[in-house]
Amino acid sequence: MADQLQEQLTNLAWTLKSQLFTAADMLDRQADLAATLIRETLSSTPWLPEAARPPPPPPPPPLARIIPRAGMGRWVKDNKWAVGIVVATGVGIGAWVYGKRKQRRRAGRRARKAADGGRKEVVGLMGPWGCVWLVLAGSPHDPVARSLALDLDRRGFIVFVAVSTVEDEQVVINEGRADVRPLNIDILDPDSSQSAIEKFHTYLTTPIPSFPGAHPHRLHFSGLILLPTTSYPTGPLETLPLEHWSDTLNLKLLSPILTTKLLLRPICETHARIILCTPNIIPPLSPPFHAPECAAVAALHGIAASLRRELAPSAVSVCLMKLGTFDTAAAMPGGGKGVQLLNAARADILGWAPGARAAYARGYAAMRAGGAGGGVRGSPLRELHRAVAEALTCGVPREVVYVGGGSVVYEVLGRWAPEWVVGWWLGCGAGVGVGKEEGGGWWGMGGGNGGSAGGSGSVSEGEWERV
Repeated sequence: MADQLQEQLTNLAWTLKSQLFTAADMLDRQADLAATLIRETLSSTPWLPEAARPPPPPPPPPLARIIPRAGMGRWVKDNKWAVGIVVATGVGIGAWVYGKRKQRRRAGRRARKAADGGRKEVVGLMGPWGCVWLVLAGSPHDPVARSLALDLDRRGFIVFVAVSTVEDEQVVINEGRADVRPLNIDILDPDSSQSAIEKFHTYLTTPIPSFPGAHPHRLHFSGLILLPTTSYPTGPLETLPLEHWSDTLNLKLLSPILTTKLLLRPICETHARIILCTPNIIPPLSPPFHAPECAAVAALHGIAASLRRELAPSAVSVCLMKLGTFDTAAAMPGGGKGVQLLNAARADILGWAPGARAAYARGYAAMRAGGAGGGVRGSPLRELHRAVAEALTCGVPREVVYVGGGSVVYEVLGRWAPEWVVGWWLGCGAGVGVGKEEGGGWWGMGGGNGGSAGGSGSVSEGEWERV
C-alpha cells in the first residue's frame, strides 16, 4: 500500500514538473514574440528619436540553395573543368576494371573443335627449338619456344615445329605429344623445302577423321608464329668478325623471311595470321656493343610493317609481338648466370687486339656483367601464352602487342627520353668505354705494366687481378 502511494506521488510530481516546463516554454515564446513585436513597432515609429529606436531584428537565415533542373545545364557549363575531370576519372576506372575482367576471360581461350570433338586448328611454330638458324645460341632446347608449343597443344591446337635436321626432328618427337609434330624445312635446300610445304598443304586440304568411324573434317590453318632467338653476338664493331654479321643477317632475317615466303600460299588461302615475335629490351635503347641485334630487329620491324600492308587485301593479319623479359627459371634450371656472363666477357676480351682491348674492355665488361635491362623482373611465361592465344583466336588482332617485363617501359624510354637520360641509364658517361686506366689495368686485366705492353695479343690467366 505504501509502495503504491509512493509511486502515485512520484508520477504526480513528474506530471506537475512537465506541465510547469511546458507553461514556462509557452511564456518564453509569448514573451519573445511580444518583445519582437514591440521592437519592430518602436524601430518603425517616426516620432521616437533615432537614438532611442531599437535596432531591427536580424533577417532569418537563408535556406540551402537548390539548383533547379532548368539551371543544371548552366551549372555544368560554369563548372565544365570539374565535371570533365570527374567524368574522365570515372571512365578510366571503368575501362581499367572492364579490361581486367576481359583479360581474365581471355585467359582460357582455346582452339575451335570439329563437330565430332576432334582438333581442326593448325599452328606453325618457327622458333629456337630445333631450327638450324639458332645453333649459334648454343642449345636447340629454348625454354620459351618449347613452353609455347606445349601450351598451344594443351589449348587444342595441332602444332607443327619447323626443323631442319634429323636431330632437331627427333627432339620434337621425343616430347611424346601426338599433336606436336616436326615440319622439316631446310632453307638451304629449296627443292626439299618446297616438297615439304606441298605435303603440308595437302595435309591441310585433305579431310581427315578424328577417330576411326568419325566423319572426316578439314583442318584450318590458324597462323604462323615466328619466334626468333634472343641471343645475338655482342661486342665492339671493330672486333666483330664478318662471320658474325653474316650469320646474324642470314639466320636471323632470311630464315623467318623464307619460311613465311614458303607458307604464304596456305596462309592466304585460309586467311591465317602471322605473329612475329621480336625482343624489345635492347633494340629500343640501342646500347653500345649491340649493333647486330639492333640492326636485325629494326629490319624485322620494317618487314612486319611492309608485309602487313602487302597482305591486307588478302585479309591476312600480321601481328608484331614485342617481347620483354620472362622468368624461365622453371623451364631452364641452372644458376650462376652472372658468373657465366662475366666469364664469357673475359673470354671475348682476351681475343681482341691490344688497341681494342684498351679502348673497349672496361665498358664491355661492365655491360656484360650488368646488361641493359638486366634488372627487369621477368614476367611469367603464361603471359606470352595468353597473348599468342589471343592473337590467334580473337576477332581482329592488334598490330603491335607488348608482352613481358620491361617491354613497354624500355619502348617509352628509348623513344621519348632525352639522349642524356638514356646514356646515363646505360652507363655511357665519361670514363666508361674510353681509354681510362686504373691502378692494376683494365677492369682487372693486366698488371702494373699495362697487361699488353709488349704488344702481345693474349693475356695469361694470372693477369686477372680483380673484377
